[in-house]
Amino acid sequence: MVRRDVRTLTHSEAKSYYDRFGRMQDTQAFYEDAAINAMLANAAMAQVQFVVEIGCGTGRLALELLKQHLPDTACYLGTEISSTMVAIAGERLRPYASRASVMPTDGSPVLPVEAASVDRVIATYVFDLLGEADRRRFIDEAARVLKAGGLLCLVGITGGKNAISRAVMSAWRGIFKLNPRLVGGCRPTRAIDYLSAGSWDIRYHDVLVSWGVASEVVIASKTTAGAHA
Repeated sequence: MVRRDVRTLTHSEAKSYYDRFGRMQDTQAFYEDAAINAMLANAAMAQVQFVVEIGCGTGRLALELLKQHLPDTACYLGTEISSTMVAIAGERLRPYASRASVMPTDGSPVLPVEAASVDRVIATYVFDLLGEADRRRFIDEAARVLKAGGLLCLVGITGGKNAISRAVMSAWRGIFKLNPRLVGGCRPTRAIDYLSAGSWDIRYHDVLVSWGVASEVVIASKTTAGAHA
């Protein structure tokens, strides 16, 4: 599918926005948590030894992973463009400093780990912020760093599935077109469309609606062909 380029936030614009947004990121839990919980319930986190999260924000999900879902031996690495959020996440994860770290990034979706070294790559409410080139590069990076049997876990806003959510998400698109900054650079996206059938097996896919906001959850593993691409 050919996708038309849209005006998204540049890396510097995204950094500036989320530096200001800071701890307010956590106020979005009212519509994010249902989808994130569905992802956690279907990603077999108890089997994991190394998780990488792109755009980890304030570290709220990282803390939940480390406290409730990952084995005591598992390690976590988060990347984040906002220096404000790097500081917040670092403080939040201080009790797990021996096995969890947050790395500042310039906004590039390159994952700073070796090939075939990661059990789970996670992006929650980040893929819908990326520009088209960064989306494609991130999917390629996830394929590069995941171990055989590893999972890519995506959560983000998407098109609605009932009358109310369709209206809400249509309004969101309209606001984004008017000025991407008004919605933090995020726009409704079908992440599953970026995972080609020849390279990825879809393990779980659903759209959940909370307070009229529709969120897509996709969990996928590399196919044998994708692993050798």
